[in-house]
Amino acid sequence: MIDFWAMLYVFVLASLIGVGVIRRVSRLLHTPLMSITNAISAIAVVGSILVAGGDYPPHIRGLGALALFMSMTNVVSGFLITDRMLKMFKTGKRPEGSRP
Repeated sequence: MIDFWAMLYVFVLASLIGVGVIRRVSRLLHTPLMSITNAISAIAVVGSILVAGGDYPPHIRGLGALALFMSMTNVVSGFLITDRMLKMFKTGKRPEGSRP
């Protein structure tokens, strides 16, 4: 039970620090920041797969499955948002002599 409260404390503290850092980021740095958070979420995906598929009590495995769902949602939506932002900078015309 002590491990649970310690892990919950670390999770809440990391969440508050993460929200504080993200709110102070300039809009110009959104795409590089999104790629970094996608990398961090990919690490969380691997960890949650290990927890969800491990030999743990059912409630811990359920939390692992929830973490897997949330991390994958973050990764997929991050890629979709980044792709949409990059499409805003594409033009329909190509300069002469450029390859398709």
